[in-house]
Amino acid sequence: MESILLAIEHSDPLWIALAFACGLIAKSVGLPPLVGFLVAGFALNAVGARGGEFLQITADFGITLLLFTIGLKLNLRSLARPEVWGVAIIHIASMTGLMAGFIFLLAIIGLPLFEGLDITTSILIGFALSFSSTVFAVKILDDLGAGASRHGQVSIGVLIVQDVAAVSFLAASTGKFPSIWALALLALVPLRHLLQKILNHTGHGELLILYGIVLALGGADLFKFFGMKGDLGALVFGMLLAGHWKANEMSKVLMGFKDVFLVGFFLSIGMSDLPGWTEFLAALILLIFVPVKVAMYFGLFTAFKLRARTAFRSSLNLANYSEFGLIVGSIAVSSGWLTSQWLATFAIALSLTFILAAPLADSGDRFYGHFKSRLHRFERSKRVPGDEEIHVGDMDVVVFGMGRVGTAAFDAIVADYPQRVLGIDLDSSKVNVHVANGRNVIMGDGSNPDFWLRTPGLVNDLKWVLLTLPAHQANLAVVEQLHKLGYDGRIAVATRYPDEAAELEELGVEFAFNIHSEAGAGFASDLRRRFEQSHI
Repeated sequence: MESILLAIEHSDPLWIALAFACGLIAKSVGLPPLVGFLVAGFALNAVGARGGEFLQITADFGITLLLFTIGLKLNLRSLARPEVWGVAIIHIASMTGLMAGFIFLLAIIGLPLFEGLDITTSILIGFALSFSSTVFAVKILDDLGAGASRHGQVSIGVLIVQDVAAVSFLAASTGKFPSIWALALLALVPLRHLLQKILNHTGHGELLILYGIVLALGGADLFKFFGMKGDLGALVFGMLLAGHWKANEMSKVLMGFKDVFLVGFFLSIGMSDLPGWTEFLAALILLIFVPVKVAMYFGLFTAFKLRARTAFRSSLNLANYSEFGLIVGSIAVSSGWLTSQWLATFAIALSLTFILAAPLADSGDRFYGHFKSRLHRFERSKRVPGDEEIHVGDMDVVVFGMGRVGTAAFDAIVADYPQRVLGIDLDSSKVNVHVANGRNVIMGDGSNPDFWLRTPGLVNDLKWVLLTLPAHQANLAVVEQLHKLGYDGRIAVATRYPDEAAELEELGVEFAFNIHSEAGAGFASDLRRRFEQSHI
């Protein structure tokens, strides 16, 4: 039997192995693994390596799955909020004009690579670099377990508006406008009921995974057939299932596949072209505008009445250039508007912003705590809906994370503490379901310092805090906030792995419950009790 490795280029397994090694090193020093993947791409580029067809296919597949899983979690109402579409449109226009003026000034001065650019080409470059990376932001939010948080939803909403603008530009620049038959895609709206009914019957195993992959790839191909961007099709098909009771489960089972295939994307960024010193210096000059982008995002978010912390975290999520710059660069080079050197410049600038922005986003709350007093000066006195103060009364127990484990814990405890147990979750749709079922649940993010400002006195009388959040980093962040508030009550955390439990116990958590091992022990204990009762 022939090895599967013979189906791909002989060098591809070596690139993947190097990506693993660099990702492991990055993780060991406290950086997200994607930083290591980018470094691996740079290293391979430096020695003249080039990825094969297999690497490109994995990159494309990873992005398709990524957009599909975004759609599964997307709340359409969030896109209609002024702090989303208003910020996105104003930011694109402002950054495009600002960067175009600066680039044209460098062209007049005669700086290498910039020399000879006219105002139209300068606007094109500014437009390409005004966007932020959807792939990067969603990957970071997934790693932090913050996809459903306020700042996560705001960031994703802005990125989707940017994606719509990008699709419109690509259609206009290439002359490939959607077919008139694309209007037939409106039939997908009533078709969602059929797709959701099929989802009801997929079970929890391989059929659920295959159904997700079929819809992601099928949606992408269908939109391409009608002359539209394939990634947009994957996003739309994910949105058709959003709100279904199994959408979250599908997102989780596809997460591993998505993360593996996205390695190909981050590797291909570093290997896209071989930059020289001229391109590298030009990329460094373009990095000057990243702090400007962040400051402009923050100013606009606060102007639209978001709290300082939400505005700050959202801005850090978007503190990078987008892979859209590479697409625009390719079009400009093929059309003769730019030299091929600019494609390498875009690639190096994009990669450097990923490397710089990853640790910033990962440590966002730490930076916010350091600059909190200065950032609060920009807050507006009036709040957008959802940012008002919350008065919950005196509580004895708070459960953070109202998924299956959190809900079971809430129901088990509420009998001992009637009217004094509070559930808290990031997902508004999940909160609405719990409230409809009679549970005392509110929307909030315990890792957010502003949440505790919105709930004055909540921490004072608490006896227990139960943490059942899906991401380990989110649990750690809540524990850190509780320590800062001087909470001296008891903390219990549901974990998945022994090393996570050990880390939490070192921080003073009284009880770290491993849901995998303890579930088996609880099942055996309950079974033993039933056996004993049956012999009476």
